[in-house]
Amino acid sequence: MLNTCTPWGSTSRLYYPPMVVQVKPRVRYSSKTMEGNQRKVEANVLLLGAENVGKSALTVRFLTRRFIGEYGDIESIYSHTDKIDGRDICFNIWDSLCPQNGEESGYISDRQLQWADGYILVYSICDHASFNVVRQQVQCIRQAKQKLASTAQIIIVGNKRDLQHRRTVSSEEGRLLALSADCGFFEVSAAETYHGVLMVFHELFELIREARALKKGPAGFKGIVRSMSAVFGRKRTE
Repeated sequence: MLNTCTPWGSTSRLYYPPMVVQVKPRVRYSSKTMEGNQRKVEANVLLLGAENVGKSALTVRFLTRRFIGEYGDIESIYSHTDKIDGRDICFNIWDSLCPQNGEESGYISDRQLQWADGYILVYSICDHASFNVVRQQVQCIRQAKQKLASTAQIIIVGNKRDLQHRRTVSSEEGRLLALSADCGFFEVSAAETYHGVLMVFHELFELIREARALKKGPAGFKGIVRSMSAVFGRKRTE
């Protein structure tokens, strides 16, 4: 499903200037009762992508609301607390560097795969090679999720939407990749909008929260079944 963005917590559909394009995964679960007893929830978010796609700009926009266009080759982990539905959410954000070897551009380390609760895979809509890197990283993460039995979630982000005249990756290509991997998709401009960047991080947290609930659900149900079986079993032997 392809939408323009809708404000969080709003039931009416309001249209913003077409600077954000969003696709949501097919399956959604209610998260209203999730983690209700926890005062603060943490989410480890790993940003991946090729060089010069705006990963650091996206991160700093979320952290400070400011846009800074130039960054050095620095790998950093930030902690930032935000409020979602009245609850404090601590985002631990790993702004990673892309390997210099082009053949390994889609490489993700085991340490990163084990650390992350969710991934933001960033490409530039002006650089098709960076989109191919994200495609490789999607495959790497999906394979690792099966191996590690991970519930980590993915959002693909096409950045630099303000540079439409230089576009080489269509919105349709990004949308189809996201649909094939059943993950979220946004096109944003970190240079021009804070709201779109905020939506990326908040949507990823929602996916993480829902995945955690789903993982807990079957175990809880089995526990109830076992308890009921034990009760009825004792009654039959009494």
